[in-house]
Amino acid sequence: MNLKRVLYAFSFAMLFTNAVDAQDTKSDREKYNFNYGWKLNVGDAPEASKPVFDDQKWKAVNLPFAWNQAEAFKLDISHLSTGIAWYRKTFQLPKEAVNKKIFIEFEGVRQMGEVYVNGQFVGLHENGAMAFGIDISNVVKPFPQENVIAVKTDNDWKYREKSSNSPYQWNDKNFNANYGGLPKNVFLHIKSKVYQTLPLYSFLKTTGTYVYASDFNISNNKATVNVVSQVRNEENKPVKVQLKVSLKDMDGKEVASFLGDAISLVPNETKELKAAKALQNLNFWSWGYGYLYTVTSELVVDNQSVDKVAIKTGFRKAEFKNGMVYLNDRVIMMHGYAQRTSNEWPSIGMSAPAWLSDYSNSLMVKSNGNLVRWMHITPWKQDVESCDRVGLIQAMPAGDAEKDVTGRRWEQRTELMRDAIIYNRNNPSIMFYECGNESISEEHMSEMKAIRDKYDPFGGRAIGSREMLDSKVAEYGGEMLYINKSANIPMWATEYSRDEGLRKYWDEFTPPYHKEGTGGTTHSNVNGSKVADASAYNHNQDAHAIESVERWYDYWEARPGTGERVNSGGVNIIFSDSNTHYRGQENYRRSGEVDPMRIPKDGFYAHQVIWDGWVDTEKPAAHIIGHWNYEKGVTKDITVVSTADAVELFVNGKSLGKGVQSKRFLYTFKNVAFQEGSIKAIGYDKGGKTICEDEIKTAGKAVGLKLTSITRPGGTLANANDLALVEVEVVDDKGNRCPTAMDMIDFEVEGKGTFVGGIAQGPDNYIGSKNLPVECGVNRIFVRATDVAGEIKVKATAKNLKADVLTIKTVQTDLQKLSTVLPSDNLPSYVEKGPTPTTSSFKKTRNTIKIAEAKTAANQADAAKSFDDNELSEWSNGNGSPKIEYTLERKATISQVVLKLSGWRSKKYPLKISVDGKKVFEGITPTSLGYVTLDVTPTKGNKVQIELMGTSKDSNDINLVEITGKVDEAGLKKTKAKMPQLPIVEVEFYEPIR
Repeated sequence: MNLKRVLYAFSFAMLFTNAVDAQDTKSDREKYNFNYGWKLNVGDAPEASKPVFDDQKWKAVNLPFAWNQAEAFKLDISHLSTGIAWYRKTFQLPKEAVNKKIFIEFEGVRQMGEVYVNGQFVGLHENGAMAFGIDISNVVKPFPQENVIAVKTDNDWKYREKSSNSPYQWNDKNFNANYGGLPKNVFLHIKSKVYQTLPLYSFLKTTGTYVYASDFNISNNKATVNVVSQVRNEENKPVKVQLKVSLKDMDGKEVASFLGDAISLVPNETKELKAAKALQNLNFWSWGYGYLYTVTSELVVDNQSVDKVAIKTGFRKAEFKNGMVYLNDRVIMMHGYAQRTSNEWPSIGMSAPAWLSDYSNSLMVKSNGNLVRWMHITPWKQDVESCDRVGLIQAMPAGDAEKDVTGRRWEQRTELMRDAIIYNRNNPSIMFYECGNESISEEHMSEMKAIRDKYDPFGGRAIGSREMLDSKVAEYGGEMLYINKSANIPMWATEYSRDEGLRKYWDEFTPPYHKEGTGGTTHSNVNGSKVADASAYNHNQDAHAIESVERWYDYWEARPGTGERVNSGGVNIIFSDSNTHYRGQENYRRSGEVDPMRIPKDGFYAHQVIWDGWVDTEKPAAHIIGHWNYEKGVTKDITVVSTADAVELFVNGKSLGKGVQSKRFLYTFKNVAFQEGSIKAIGYDKGGKTICEDEIKTAGKAVGLKLTSITRPGGTLANANDLALVEVEVVDDKGNRCPTAMDMIDFEVEGKGTFVGGIAQGPDNYIGSKNLPVECGVNRIFVRATDVAGEIKVKATAKNLKADVLTIKTVQTDLQKLSTVLPSDNLPSYVEKGPTPTTSSFKKTRNTIKIAEAKTAANQADAAKSFDDNELSEWSNGNGSPKIEYTLERKATISQVVLKLSGWRSKKYPLKISVDGKKVFEGITPTSLGYVTLDVTPTKGNKVQIELMGTSKDSNDINLVEITGKVDEAGLKKTKAKMPQLPIVEVEFYEPIR
């Protein structure tokens, strides 16, 4: 059995093997976990805002808890329950809270939340995406009196802002799974009357504390740490205040402390306090190296400490120039995932405990992804902080559906971006702010950039939008499905693969024998329209993994090091199967490289191979797609994904020769006959040296079940909300997983836990069922801890298989209604990849020869548009001759011509290319996702002529028809010209490196 598959069953445990313990972030009991002790009622209860209301029959819940979360993956996105739900909680303030400021912080409410404290209305929040805070100082009662907080929520898809009657663009049935109520954390802050404000602009109009580094000297581990804290005086007298800052490393050791200037504040005055110090021996945050410091800003009044704010942050340098992204002075090519912001799981929706967010997000890093682009709306703070810990770069949107808007809907987007930047600007993993899921106007882009410049001028974050290919304002861009190159701002694809594949389906030769393309042609979209033929999107695991590699090739071919105009990568949609719009027979999106329970599909391992490195491959690897447990007589093509220069395949030690290489990373071996035993792939470099290998062994007859737990580091918390993942495998007598097993498993849970469930193909997707099958020999369920510490006993049984029993110990925690244990306390960082390497991330592969001028007898005025580094401009011949000649800046031996021709995905052009009058190429261009590289006869010269030799031909080699049925024309423009057209968007000429 493939060792990788065994290891990944324990991937989360491995994640923390080399981790460094994080420092506790409690701020002297000024911030409390407010998640415990709530009551829930689904439906309207008009009197529930009153303190005397009887809620004894309401359901007891601990937050985060969406009232409809049990429907996750059971119902499709458009059928998730909506309506009004009320949450209530009684609580006492601590004795020491007398004459203090009291703030409540909600990480989010969906969609609307009316907040009442002791019967008084204190605030209305409506955008459904962002955190907000409310000052409740004047309505709470001091100890020992009880207080009642009540929150009315409404998650109607058609909810409209009360003041304007405007809908929210991002409350969209296609993209934003509707988990209603209070699906995120809630905190209570107790502060003195002279205090550092909270980073919660809506309601409070405050910006909190801003921590950033400047004056980087990466090679010598030096930088200046800056702290800017907004301070307010609500005493009735002037005060003299000063900021004292301390830094602790991840071992809890104080590495620096320093003071800022002292200033005076009159009553009700708000000012910013600043402190800065140049530091040495810093560890810089990096990809897969979530090194974080605890920066504590202490407010000193008359030599007395009155307020502390502890911020966990990291320091890193980022630049966006020359068409590339630089992290800590090293070029990094973006490769990762466009993930739904809900990041949901079966039966619990998005309301996962913090450690589970780490587990999920760390798997993106384990697959060698370095970027997650959260889609359409601002991510949950828990996920933002999780990405800090696991070393995963983030692109943070504000709110959008799929187009620019005007009026109040645009104002809503700018307000959300403002609030999101203020709230998240101390999180080092955020390197991109996304202003829209499609291009926006230059005026709107300027507005967004001004917001970034006002609230996060020093954070090292680029602001841009999907597309924005010719923007003079945006700092990055990139289309959705196509390749873009630039010598200026980085261009990376915001989602480059839409294909889907259920984990259950290995290939066409393994039960249940999924034929390529099956499914997805008889369903309706969430908006009621009929789904176009989506068979090209519906794959088994073999085909899905191969498609992912083929798509990546186009980006890799244009990577940094290949010229002055380069591509900066892209993100695959999506990482985990999502409860959002879909094209298959299941009612959820199956585009993930892992399934909804985060069990890897073959595409996970394929990405692990092709993405191993910042740009160029750093650790050669190979992965055999599929398994080796076929029925007798099966003969099939075997595909190996590898970064080696050649791959040889062995069956039971006998060589089948070298594979046929395609798309650089794919090696195909035709008609391989199954023989019980082993199949092994060995990869070689150009000199024939073995540099990597992969092997799969045939598993024996299934004899039993094996249970494994994946739990919170430090133990599952007995808080009635923490979860444990329990993996069940069907195994042979040696403990190897049987990859074709589909046995039905019966689960029993006893002790201090309750059964939650998992997912599988079948009725209601088996959501909540205690009986569900393994798929490809494995599946997972959740169990939830009770609020009493002890043991959870999980038993799994199946017909004709030996049962297994697993025991999970739970640990007691602080369950007070004002708990001092925060959800992310003591979660370790992932640092396995180590600090940013000091070496170059790529080797230059060729030299660009610049173009001095272009001449043509057809549309000469547009000739320069064919090499202007603007992918929204082009030259075409119109009614003139389809011929153009370029004069190069110097004579050079031209070996490659790279072209972007309009209609790149559906048109093939017959071309002849000459250098100084000598024909160096004659042939038909292939289709692509943007650019084609033509190898020409190496010829020295400085004049290159490109001529169309006939009419372009249509091709359907690349099928990217959207679910609406719309076919993107890939830049083709309508023309009435009678001549065949040669539309050149960009042309580039290269010579080999001497």
